Amino acid sequence: MPRIQPFYALRPVPELAAKVASVPYDVVNRDEAAALAEGNPLSFLHVVRPDIEFPPEHNPYAQEVYDTAAANFQKLIAEGVLFRDSAPCLFAYRQIMGTHSQVGIVCCVHIDDYENNLILKHEKTRKSKEDDRTRHVLALNANAGPVFLTYREDAAVNAMVDQAVLQAPLYDFTAVDGIRHTVWRIEDCADYVRSLSAVPVFYIADGHHRAASAWRAGRELRGRLQDGGNGTEECNWFLSVLFPSTQLRILAYNRVIRDLHGLTVPQLLQKLDAIGQLEQTTDPVPPAPGSFCFFIDHRWWKLTIPPDPLFVKDPIRSLDVSILEHQVLHPILGIEDVRTDSRIDFVGGIRGTAELERLCISGDWALAISMYPTTLDQLMAVSDAGEIMPPKSTWFEPKLRSGLLVHTLE
Repeated sequence: MPRIQPFYALRPVPELAAKVASVPYDVVNRDEAAALAEGNPLSFLHVVRPDIEFPPEHNPYAQEVYDTAAANFQKLIAEGVLFRDSAPCLFAYRQIMGTHSQVGIVCCVHIDDYENNLILKHEKTRKSKEDDRTRHVLALNANAGPVFLTYREDAAVNAMVDQAVLQAPLYDFTAVDGIRHTVWRIEDCADYVRSLSAVPVFYIADGHHRAASAWRAGRELRGRLQDGGNGTEECNWFLSVLFPSTQLRILAYNRVIRDLHGLTVPQLLQKLDAIGQLEQTTDPVPPAPGSFCFFIDHRWWKLTIPPDPLFVKDPIRSLDVSILEHQVLHPILGIEDVRTDSRIDFVGGIRGTAELERLCISGDWALAISMYPTTLDQLMAVSDAGEIMPPKSTWFEPKLRSGLLVHTLE
């Protein structure tokens, strides 16, 4: 069973928390990050996206970029913006987005449990992104952003969290995107550690590259210790937030296609109609699994594809993203590999279907596909089977803020 432990958090003074806390490094590009951090020297984006300190054409993987991240991090500490707690603690972290609320436990988990698949994955990682974040962790000697983990809920943990959030919070603010973030410190955490350490497995919901780089950096730092240390040193642990799966929400991860692969609109519609029930619709959101909404020539169409009895119990082939790939993207639109083909791109569901319409009407994309969201049960079934989901299968919201709670590796 995976282990958790409290940690000596490095965190912002309460009155500056809203200025410091930032979106994760990987949900914005360089220009978006620069715009968010403009006029706010305390933003943690200066740490997690240090490339914003350089001209857009500068190599984001140059050594001076990582040196700048470390310098900005140390400056926040030296100026008293960040301070270290005097005792190791866990934290309850609640996010409210509209009517949706979720509360997780901020803790550290062990790199060996990641390596030994007690922390299960469902995505492949790209070496270039792993390399970047590993260098970043080593430059800071810290985990700047947490990994988003989930688990099958435990009633005892739920009851303890319900009590924890009745106390006065450390932080409570609403970010510019309208999401409210509240954090409580849990000083007496032995019961939490005991209960969560009895959970059979944790699942990575979001943050596969953060987890992989934390593991790689931890192994490198462990190798520098005499005889490899004893496994309890801080470099063996990485920052995470554990949410019960029943509280989480996966949004759709939609698709846009550059062209119709030589087909006319009537020809494409005919091919879609041949594989399922196709009908024009005014609702751009698929109503159920197995249904897809296509924006073609300024109109929405709903395609319902009947389940294939050969694959209804297959954790991968039963996914809507797999059905779309095997029945539409590859055979009709000629997209061989969704990971590498420049003719396809992916749009997080948080941007809504209006963004899909905008992209197509602009003329940059010929076709948009609105998806039904993958479920948590499907995610965990894939992970339990030791399988890997197709690319861009899940989009979690709200995102965890970086810089609220930092774990240092010594």
